Order: sequence, then C-alpha cells, then structure tokens
Amino acid sequence: MSFWDQRYDQPEYVFGTAPAAFLPRHLAQLPKEARVLCVADGEGRNSVWLAERGLDVTAFDPSAPALAKARALAKRRGVRVGYHQTGIEDWDWDRPFDLIVAIYIQFIGPEARAELFTQFDRALAPGGRVMIHGYTPKQVEYGTGGPGKVENMYTEAMLAQAFEGYDILENRAFEMHVNEGHGHVGHSALIDFIAQKPKGTG
Repeated sequence: MSFWDQRYDQPEYVFGTAPAAFLPRHLAQLPKEARVLCVADGEGRNSVWLAERGLDVTAFDPSAPALAKARALAKRRGVRVGYHQTGIEDWDWDRPFDLIVAIYIQFIGPEARAELFTQFDRALAPGGRVMIHGYTPKQVEYGTGGPGKVENMYTEAMLAQAFEGYDILENRAFEMHVNEGHGHVGHSALIDFIAQKPKGTG
C-alpha cells in the first residue's frame, strides 16, 4: 500500500468529517454557483461541505481508501461529488473550473508546487478563484500537523508572487488551535489565501 493508503485505511476519519475551518471562515468568498475542484481532497470532508452549499464539486485523490470514505460521507450527507482516483501529476488540468480549493496539500516541495500553481492558473476560468489553506514555516516547530519540512510551507510573499496579477482577496498568516480529527490537533501556524483570476485572461 502507498503511504496515503496506509494513512487512510482505518475506520476513523483521520481529519474528521467537518470541513477545515478555513471554508466556513470564508463562506462569503464562495461563489453562489460554480464548478469547483478540490485538490488532493482525502476523505471528502471539504468537498462534501462544498457540495452541501449547492456547488458543482469535483474532487480527486490518489488514495482508494480515502475515496471510499469520501463517497460514503457524501452518500450519508445526501450530496453528489464527482470523485476521481488520481494524483496531481495525472489530473487533466485542461478541465475548466470556477473555483479551485487546495487545503493542506503541502506534501510537495517548491519545484513541484510552482508547477502545480501554474496548473491551477491553467484550469481556472477567467474570473475564477483559488482558495489555498495551509501551514507557514513556524508550523515545523509546533509539529501539530503537516509534513515537517520548512521548504514545503507557505508564506504570504510566496503565495502573492505565485499568483501575481491576480486580485488578492485574502492573504493572512496567523496562529490558532486546530482540532480536526486526530490528524491536525494543537496550536498551529496557518495561512489563508484567496485570489481571483482576471476576467480578461484564459
């Protein structure tokens, strides 16, 4: 089994079934109607919550056990999500979306991350939004979640540069206590980033 299969192959939801606090915190920033892509969505807590808001949600993850739990959660909540088993390197980034949601996807280093953010831009329709949530470098000291690699963490300057030319709606680093399943628990160094692609771009 892969690392991710081993992590998710258990009865409990590793990060719980409630969405990451990032999403309800920025409920006002969600479009009323949109094609949404949830990147490396894991067990479905975020994609299901977005579908409950009436959005047209597609999600992917490389782990079969995670997707089985995601589909079960969607069924229990009475929503439909288009789930796909694939990694970020194999996803069809030519598919257009109005909103891309990427929460705690810091399993990739700087080079792969830069390529991934380029793919986000490629997949976003003009006027679309990207919503990114994760950890800042300080998180490595706390050890309450994340990969423990400083180079994989986000800073406000790095995210602003990655989406240069976008209208930045939120770009804030902060610290708070997190209690999300048993995977993310404790005082954490976080960052919220929301940006809108210019309408005149493809």
